[in-house]
Amino acid sequence: MTSLESFLAGAAVDDAVYELRPDYRALLVAVDGIEPGSGDAAGEALLRDAENAAAGLVSQAAVEELPHIAAWREAYRAFGTKPQRTRNSLEALTRRAATGLPRVNGLTDVYNAVSVRHQVPVGGEDLARYAGSPRLVRASGDETFDTTADGETVIEHPEAGEVVWCDDDGVTCRRWNWRQGRRTQLTPETTSALFIFDALAPMTDEALMAAADDLLTHVRRLGPDVRSVSRLFTRPTA
Repeated sequence: MTSLESFLAGAAVDDAVYELRPDYRALLVAVDGIEPGSGDAAGEALLRDAENAAAGLVSQAAVEELPHIAAWREAYRAFGTKPQRTRNSLEALTRRAATGLPRVNGLTDVYNAVSVRHQVPVGGEDLARYAGSPRLVRASGDETFDTTADGETVIEHPEAGEVVWCDDDGVTCRRWNWRQGRRTQLTPETTSALFIFDALAPMTDEALMAAADDLLTHVRRLGPDVRSVSRLFTRPTA
């Protein structure tokens, strides 16, 4: 197996997560061959399209009532997090679209735009900075998470029972899809990346795959030798 296949072969979603939400699915997309670079005109157009799409959605319903956002608010409540204080990444971006989505770097701009356009939480990580493969678990509370506070690097610990993505060195994303750590964040120098799509009902598998296909369409323009490998996680059947 090549490195991308090996990386995804070691990924896992713990049974305790499926016990919390049996309808949960994770689509992991590993990509390499990306040429380093910052945002460009195509990325800017994609962000503007996402901003317009969000405006159309919120003209018909409150953000918290949009179907997939509402589902994620319920998922957050299930492990003891107040969604009005800790917003999942999809809700945070959809709300922010009204005043303009952030412009960060080429890869981050693409996945943020795809997240809003397809109404699915998407995370992006620098695959080369991983220690081992990604795992989605319910935290013990002892794990480490590197973030910033008042401009300074700090180490936090997730709450016991919190749903977190992690690798061998610690937590890479807290509260399922709330906040990503600094260690594995995408930068303009990133050449290999992991994208994580988090789905709950009522989002269908077909809609989930369409979101990933859209992302890959835009990522492939970031290098002539871009290639990808995907893996879908669903609740194991008895």
